[in-house]
Amino acid sequence: MIGMSPSKSLVSSNGDERMDQIPRRREVPRGNSKGTAVVTGASSGIGRVYAERLARRGHDLILVARDRPQLEALAIRLAHETGRCIETETADLSDKGDLTRIEALLSSDPKVSLLVNNAGVGAPASLLDSDAGELARMVDVNVTAVMRLTRALLPQFLSRGSGAFINIGSILGIAPEVENAVYGGTKAFVLAFSLALHKEFAQRGIHFQAVLPRQNNMGANDLVDAALIGFDGGEVVTIPSLPDVSDWEGDEVARQHRMPNRSLRGPGARYRSAPADIAGTASKPHGREPEESAHL
Repeated sequence: MIGMSPSKSLVSSNGDERMDQIPRRREVPRGNSKGTAVVTGASSGIGRVYAERLARRGHDLILVARDRPQLEALAIRLAHETGRCIETETADLSDKGDLTRIEALLSSDPKVSLLVNNAGVGAPASLLDSDAGELARMVDVNVTAVMRLTRALLPQFLSRGSGAFINIGSILGIAPEVENAVYGGTKAFVLAFSLALHKEFAQRGIHFQAVLPRQNNMGANDLVDAALIGFDGGEVVTIPSLPDVSDWEGDEVARQHRMPNRSLRGPGARYRSAPADIAGTASKPHGREPEESAHL
């Protein structure tokens, strides 16, 4: 392995591991592959479960995460258990160089059929008590990486008329909490981003799903299994803990009903005249007028 890049490895269906120089073309997967699924943040938690489930569904995998030992252990295990071709990419998506490298890999790989944007950073704390650099890193991973990796894959998906994105958001994107302002804001982006792209590209064969889990309210296995059922059913928004999808659909109907009033040319009626005390105050100058004002 001397002289080879430490960021990339490939585990074949027989479990053999080798290192390759960057860039390179991936090996042709087995004929029964459903295409390659890319999972970010794949070394643990939700990402690890997505990797396990997708490999068992017949996908070859590109697994992206910072923790190389965990990533490669997962790849070796899944290759043995499923016979799939598993590639690992050690990368920190808050690092511009790493992100650019993963973008280039995805945009040049015609086998990719699914991207799971799972990598995320969360650090509950008051905005005032948070480190500005850590908050910027949160935005880099939760927002910028999601946008750029999606943009890297979208052209080839459109050219063949198929492909899917699973974007892991959070219920905090629609239900803000104290001490989670920046995190909740990044997850609101994930939802808005997914909905807008679905609206733009669904008719061209591209599926977007935003998954909105509630932190720590269920195990990763149950969460991913529920989300994949929603994915199979064509859901654009999946809230794994929601008992009845009509609850979300009702919110969407109400939102759509309000849309015409959000695009009027003028202000709402309540803003067209100020209260008397405010209007009276606004009409009177504060303090003494300048001498020259009398001559204007």
